[in-house]
Amino acid sequence: MEERDLCPRFERAMGIISKRWSGLIVHRLMQGPQRFCNIESALPSISGRVLSERLKELEQEGIVLRAVYPETPVRIEYSLTEKGRALEPVFREVQKWAGGWVEANAEESAESAAAPDDHAP
Repeated sequence: MEERDLCPRFERAMGIISKRWSGLIVHRLMQGPQRFCNIESALPSISGRVLSERLKELEQEGIVLRAVYPETPVRIEYSLTEKGRALEPVFREVQKWAGGWVEANAEESAESAAAPDDHAP
């Protein structure tokens, strides 16, 4: 397979994971199954509508699994599929790259000075 044959797949892959909030949702789900409210509270700037849209898109791509548990009240959890978990080394490398090359904004710097670093590799 020639390199030019990979370009459309690479472009599509980048489109999926670079869509606003999608990468952060996948990163959050790498911690294990999550309920909608847990994801939403972990990403406070995202609206419920956008989170719902992104979860549906990631589910359609086969990256996220939506599991419905017939309890009262009904419990719905989101988790990564095998395809989604396969992104973990990619995200680990991006996190390593960001730690060495990306400057935090002023607000993040103040927060990290006040709290322990939970994002260290």
